[in-house]
Amino acid sequence: MLDVFDIYTIIFLALAVFIFLRLRSVLGQRTGRERPPYPTQDGPRRPIDTVVPMPQRSAEAAAARPVEATPAAPADRWKDLVEAGSPAIAGLDAIAAADPNFDDKHFMAGARAAYEMIVTAFANGDRRQLRSLLSREVFDGFDAAITERERRGETAESRFVSIDSSSVTAAELRNRAAQVTVRFISKLISATRDRAGTVIDGNAEKVTDVTDVWTFARDISSRDPNWKVIATEAGQ
Repeated sequence: MLDVFDIYTIIFLALAVFIFLRLRSVLGQRTGRERPPYPTQDGPRRPIDTVVPMPQRSAEAAAARPVEATPAAPADRWKDLVEAGSPAIAGLDAIAAADPNFDDKHFMAGARAAYEMIVTAFANGDRRQLRSLLSREVFDGFDAAITERERRGETAESRFVSIDSSSVTAAELRNRAAQVTVRFISKLISATRDRAGTVIDGNAEKVTDVTDVWTFARDISSRDPNWKVIATEAGQ
């Protein structure tokens, strides 16, 4: 039995050595000279990291990135309203700083509309319209002129042809009251007739160039967004 056991033992050992040698010849050994797997044109493939770094922004991409607009200089901000170097620029800056909702284009559009409405309402004797657009003092002056005209039996006619230009000549912030003075240059057809309908002032058929300088004011602490005319005068 011992001889049989020894023979089988020798056979199993020989078989194990044979299998080990066969695996070694198939799998090979790492000698440090093996060619890397997955070769590329640029050389060995780099090992895959568990953390992938974000690519750096190239110079071209950085140059193509939109540049944020810088705030316009005060002189440029009001260039459509005032002349360069005008003292009104500082006043407009103060108003805009105190009232973030102040918009120059919106203001000027409203001022032009109010100018035309007031001139037309005065000619028509429309006190209700005037009261909503004028300060109490200015309204009292317009009302007195309308009353005197009515007493004499006269009628007025005003028709706008165009408003050729409008520009800010002065601006300031007094406490919480913003004031902006605007010069209007317009073309009007205006005339005043007596009781008989005869033109006694102006010309009902001729276009006349008219310059007016009006001051608008608003309490910036008020919820009322409307501006009112606080002064009017004929301009040169």
